[in-house]
Amino acid sequence: MGAEKPARGGNIQRAAAAELSLKRPKPKFRDVWPEIKELVKPRKWLLVGSFCLMLVNRACSLVLPASFKPLTDEVFIKHHMAILPEVVGAVLLATILQGITSYSLTQLLSTAGQRLIAELRTKVQAHVGRLPVSYYDENRTGALVARIMSDVEGVRNIIGTGIVDFVGGVLTAILAFAYLLMQSVPMTIVTGVIMTIFALLVQRAFKTIRPIFRERAKLNAEVTGRLTESLGGVRVVKGYHAEESESRVFAGGVEKLLNNVISSLTAQSLMTLSSTVIMGVVGAVVMWMGAHANAAGKLTPGGYFSYVMFLAFMTAPLIQLVNIGTQLTEAMAGLDRTREVLSEIEEDANAAQHHALGPIVGEVKFNHVNFSYVDDKPVLHDINFESKPGTVTALVGSSGSGKSTIISLVCGFHFANEGSVTVDGHDLATVKLSSYRGQLGVVLQETFLFDGTIRENVVFSRPDATEEQFLEACRIARVDEFAERFEDGYQTIVGERGVKLSGGQRQRLSIARAILADPRILILDEATSSLDSESEAMIQQGLNYLMRGRTTFVIAHRLSTIRKADQILVVEQGRIVERGTHDELFAMQGRYYDLYTRQHGLETNLFLAPGEGDTVTA
Repeated sequence: MGAEKPARGGNIQRAAAAELSLKRPKPKFRDVWPEIKELVKPRKWLLVGSFCLMLVNRACSLVLPASFKPLTDEVFIKHHMAILPEVVGAVLLATILQGITSYSLTQLLSTAGQRLIAELRTKVQAHVGRLPVSYYDENRTGALVARIMSDVEGVRNIIGTGIVDFVGGVLTAILAFAYLLMQSVPMTIVTGVIMTIFALLVQRAFKTIRPIFRERAKLNAEVTGRLTESLGGVRVVKGYHAEESESRVFAGGVEKLLNNVISSLTAQSLMTLSSTVIMGVVGAVVMWMGAHANAAGKLTPGGYFSYVMFLAFMTAPLIQLVNIGTQLTEAMAGLDRTREVLSEIEEDANAAQHHALGPIVGEVKFNHVNFSYVDDKPVLHDINFESKPGTVTALVGSSGSGKSTIISLVCGFHFANEGSVTVDGHDLATVKLSSYRGQLGVVLQETFLFDGTIRENVVFSRPDATEEQFLEACRIARVDEFAERFEDGYQTIVGERGVKLSGGQRQRLSIARAILADPRILILDEATSSLDSESEAMIQQGLNYLMRGRTTFVIAHRLSTIRKADQILVVEQGRIVERGTHDELFAMQGRYYDLYTRQHGLETNLFLAPGEGDTVTA
């Protein structure tokens, strides 16, 4: 019964993630509105003020076309010059107010739009950082970068000038339409029918264009992801002279992206063509009907010119809506993708089901654990062992045997399908992982360093460490021996992934980082793999200090480094086939004996690392 409960705890999160991925409906326009409301809510007064400015702006823009009727009929035809100053003054005042309000709107909304982008990027990055490791396994780094940096770009149009221009264009068209009705009902009805047909075509076109923009964002993420990988692995690419191959792969992605852009441009061009044709048709209809109305004495020349001007002010915003609508459509597509990321379940999302851990002792137990990354493809079978505080548990075995998966379960990166992994009696599937991982220390075979200083990389594990604690960690890990020889000392920039340091120096930085973290559970994945025999001997003291009093897990291919381990687990094909100390396993002359003797020269091995060809000592 004890194993069943943890199994359910582990499966709940896995099932929820799978269900979210499989059953999430394709985002629709109406689904995005809750997100828009959330974005607008803290800026509602800014938008209210902007809409008031927009009302003034649009009203002022209509003064010029309205002035044509009195200017033509009264001043040009009847020569009533007394009203000329009033007409000109009204136009000048309206123009000045229109300019001031346009400037204010641009300043207010553009700034708000950029702030929104910054806030969204921060929000998405923070959320992605809290997602489980399985999410990173399923998504490329470059694609995630694109979602954080690029997908939110168009969203500025929701708060920025885009949506205000959109509403302003609609409002201008409505005001102009009302004026046109007062001037000539028949002409306005005919033009209104034509414009309605155009509006329906535009709506249909937007439905066609929106999936194209969604696909463009996806393709852009894929191309960006491949480019990020290619640049990050430049040494591998050049080492295998694969520049041309990478160039072809990237060019293929760019070609797909180009085809998508051309498709959207074609759709936009067709919309522009249709709008131009509509303008021509409307203009011809107005000329025909206006001439007949003037001949019948129902429309003065000034009234006709004013009508044409207002008609332009009605149709121009509608034509402009094509471009604005495209921008808003692109923004909605980006928001769709951003919403998908934000809807992913965080590791510690179920606060009610998970409890925080206090300071731990470090007693780790695997209780009949079975695990698989993919259904029907088991990786671990009935893993059962216990690691006491202050002991070292070494995992050995051939590549792909399941050692790293066991460590992944210890870290809480994944959860058991059956059985449980407990720390001090707490099932990791039911604890708040942030409270647990703060007591973990990890030194990996492939040391990861940030493009910062030596100091920044060491204190990454404990930003509030004192200067004395920092220097002590560097001394124990022998970082001081090379760092103090640099001109800038601990302020030396290590470069991306630490490329300016040797493999051994990077490994020492990683060990210093773990020492400074002062973890209760320590994981060493080939921690001395990048060191030669002399450097390994020098740093072994630091590792011994680091392991003292902690629960330590060691993955080692260089078996000479684990002879003092309290227990050695030999893992093959996801099962523990042998367990015991070095002397016990060596005496058994089983799988461990075979692995150990092969490394120490009893069988020819042309790929011995430095220090692995020592004389065998049982």
